[in-house]
Amino acid sequence: MITVDGVWKRYGRGPMVLTGIDTALAPGSVTAVLGENGCGKSTLLRIAAGITVPTRGAVRGRPGSVSYLPERFPDQLRLSARAYLRHFARVRRLPTRVELLDRLGFAGDLDQPMSELSKGNAQKVGLTQTFGPVGGFLVLDEPWAGLDVAARAILSDLVREAAEAGATVLVTDHTGAAAKLPGATVYRMTEGQLRPVEDVGLVEVVVTCTSEAADQMAKLPGVQSVRRMP
Repeated sequence: MITVDGVWKRYGRGPMVLTGIDTALAPGSVTAVLGENGCGKSTLLRIAAGITVPTRGAVRGRPGSVSYLPERFPDQLRLSARAYLRHFARVRRLPTRVELLDRLGFAGDLDQPMSELSKGNAQKVGLTQTFGPVGGFLVLDEPWAGLDVAARAILSDLVREAAEAGATVLVTDHTGAAAKLPGATVYRMTEGQLRPVEDVGLVEVVVTCTSEAADQMAKLPGVQSVRRMP
């Protein structure tokens, strides 16, 4: 069991970003954190993963295997996608799971620098690295962002499969995909605190538009699926 015990965080002399976060993350569970940009979601994930030190409080029970996916890769990341995957495989002493790239529909050049890949292809490489280990602690910051519709569905399957294999999954998500995962615990970050979300509703909207416009709508944040009527 991973526990977040009374975690507070401020940067420099600024205001508190997190104000006494307490939560427990069980093996085999998925915990989703929702909230507006700048509310502290990413800070909480970095603290949970052990990347950022809290101002007060602690994270206890963190396992030895932690996989962290940032919301954005560094702009100047010159490693090729192939080298990036090989590097993390060597660090973890695990084989590179290239089959995950195929499953996610990677369509880029593995020898191209990560900084030159499209957002979607870079995300698929990052996800392949993140889901390399089996079990452990998966910390995913907006993993569905930038993915095409088919890859979003595959990612949902990967998260579910990881939890079923015993992994603890902590994820932020603005698309609504995480909240739809079976058994997911959903919180909203408000004023530096986690508040349970009992019901995350979805709304179906019927519009008349061109096929091209429908394709664009499918890429909008929060859109789960686009169904074309006969």
